Amino acid sequence: MSALTPRNWTWVGTSLAWEVIGVIDTEGDRAEWTFPAEPGAVRTARAAVRGQLRGWGLDSLGDIAALLVSELVTNALRHATGPIGVRLVRPAGLPEVLLVEVSDPVSEPPRERAARPEDESGRGLQLVASSSRRWGSRPDSPGKTVWFELAVPG
Repeated sequence: MSALTPRNWTWVGTSLAWEVIGVIDTEGDRAEWTFPAEPGAVRTARAAVRGQLRGWGLDSLGDIAALLVSELVTNALRHATGPIGVRLVRPAGLPEVLLVEVSDPVSEPPRERAARPEDESGRGLQLVASSSRRWGSRPDSPGKTVWFELAVPG
């Protein structure tokens, strides 16, 4: 392995930037990103969510929001071949709520299922359901959006 030099750091930063198809909006009460349907999307989505929450002074939600986004982006990667959207919204008039949405081009709604102890998958939506105020999905064109709400402390 080569030593990390400033040049290597720049390259890593550049490669991370290429993993994001487009940052749609990161100002005000909403932030949106679109990621390619590639394994690196999970890591990049987690970092984007944590960074935005830090910028909003909501560091306390960073761990749970990043975990749940990871689960939903992973689900999208398993079933979709197109871009994956992630959106954070602080709804006007609801300062106690953070809305998080993950979109993909597959129209089939997600199914929460009971995973057996030996199953290697199937717990993501259970985690979303048990860790959020509420969650759901809605059809979009194309595909669907899976959303959840987190309670903002204070």
